[in-house]
Amino acid sequence: MFWEGRRRRADARRALEDWHAQVRAADWKTPADVKAMFGDASVLKGSRVVFNICGNKYRLITKINFPYRVVYIRFVGTHEEYDRVDAETI
Repeated sequence: MFWEGRRRRADARRALEDWHAQVRAADWKTPADVKAMFGDASVLKGSRVVFNICGNKYRLITKINFPYRVVYIRFVGTHEEYDRVDAETI
C-alpha cells in the first residue's frame, strides 16, 4: 500500500480508505457525477480524473470507464511526484 513502510505517508491511509469507500458506493455515469461528489476533482481528457487526497497533500489519478462503472487507479503520490508524471497518459 502507498502508506506502508513510509512513516511520512501514514496520514494518507485514512484519507485513501475514505475515498475508496465513497467511490465503491458511487454510481458515476458521467464526469459531472464525479464533480458533484468531489467538487475539487480535476476532470481531464481520456476519462482521467485527479483527486486531492489528505487536504491536497497527495494526488490520486484515476481512469474511469463510465459505461461499466469501473475506476482504475493509475497513480498515487505527493505533489512533487505528481509533477513528474503526465496525468493524461499515465
